[in-house]
Amino acid sequence: MGGDLDPWRTTAAALDVLAVSHGTPALLLQRQRERLAALLRAAQAAPFWRERLRGHRLDDGLAGLRPVSKAELMEQFDRWAGDAAIRRDPVQAFAADPAHIGQPFAGRFIVWESSGSSGEPGLFVQDGAAMAVYDALEGLRRPPLQPLRRWLDPCCLAERIAFVGATSGHFASTVTLRRLERLQPGFAQRACAHDFLQPLPALVAALNAQSPTVLATYPSAALLLAGEARAGRLRVTLAEVWTGGETLGPAARAEIEAAFGCPLANSYGASEFLALASECAHGALHLNADWVLLEPVDAAGRPVPPGTCGEKVWLTNLANHVQPLIRYELGDRVTLQAEPCACGSPLPVISVQGRSDDVLELRGARGERVRLLPLALTTILEEHGRVFDFQLVQTGAAALRLDLGAVHDAVATARAREALRAWLAAQGLAAVRVSTRRVETWHSGRSGKRRRVVAAEAR
Repeated sequence: MGGDLDPWRTTAAALDVLAVSHGTPALLLQRQRERLAALLRAAQAAPFWRERLRGHRLDDGLAGLRPVSKAELMEQFDRWAGDAAIRRDPVQAFAADPAHIGQPFAGRFIVWESSGSSGEPGLFVQDGAAMAVYDALEGLRRPPLQPLRRWLDPCCLAERIAFVGATSGHFASTVTLRRLERLQPGFAQRACAHDFLQPLPALVAALNAQSPTVLATYPSAALLLAGEARAGRLRVTLAEVWTGGETLGPAARAEIEAAFGCPLANSYGASEFLALASECAHGALHLNADWVLLEPVDAAGRPVPPGTCGEKVWLTNLANHVQPLIRYELGDRVTLQAEPCACGSPLPVISVQGRSDDVLELRGARGERVRLLPLALTTILEEHGRVFDFQLVQTGAAALRLDLGAVHDAVATARAREALRAWLAAQGLAAVRVSTRRVETWHSGRSGKRRRVVAAEAR
């Protein structure tokens, strides 16, 4: 099965997750302190962290430690991990092969890559202990949208699950799906991954053929598919919708639930920590603070009080000891709520302003409207164009402008433009004009992250 699955650790993690879920704030605080101390000790095995932590006392926790960026860790990749098997060249080679998606690296690690939403792609390696924690959090803290249905089928054995996303990269959600197919006999017969890079009519046809009962995807994709259901083209009967990876507003939630006639559960996760937060039955987003720490800070790196939205947030992953993340800077804007949730959970409530790119609507050669998912566009530019420092702006009904940072030369610009044009042609948009330019400043969304797909300039 591979070293990424340890039944004993998985069982222990599950029992602990249950205990904290129904425990007291004092138990939560105890777990945080114990796990932070264990992480800081384990980090000494990595040369990068050994130098960074020199002179730091365990009793001080995170106080006084400088934050770290993705760019810094990627540059120090070979010194960042505490295991000699984790080195940039072999990990990159492994992740470059789609055949390895969901397979263990070096027989004992799971690898996933992040998108370049901050201008820098990332590679993240997890061992069996970290995967056991993520599995327990994903399995036990997802809200029971239909309690009776889940009581009768707690493992979703009777469900047909459709995942709509990027299926050809080592992204956390795709790797997780492929890993489950490998580890759980029969799961592949109940779950199907649908590539959101295919034309929308083909995607709708594939979903109609599968007839799923659960849809797992990004909010923008769920909203787009809700429109197809309203129009009568998508004919599926869903029991639940699971979303994550983007900001979900109340209006979008209401439209998706109304179109599909079922409840929706949203979650918050990242490549740096798969299961950051899940909604409770009251709709509040609870941080899994027994295994991850989030510190909202202002632009100068000063902590903000509860109830105040930070300009950025520092993440500390308490589960991953082989590639430690300690005060790692995320671009999301997070608010730690001051009041506990009415559901009684000891886990703190957060609100998140994350990625909020636009769905583009372009005009095809025959005047038809074609809607494009922002994550599909960014995936094409990253995976095929091999550019990460960019912004795609719609400038007309059949016109796009690809803005590229100064790091990209003329060869990279031409490659990205052609990759985008080829994909647009496959969507029936061969007549769409794509211009390019070099820029130094970007549109930013409310999240503080650069908006990578922008429809604001469309005419």
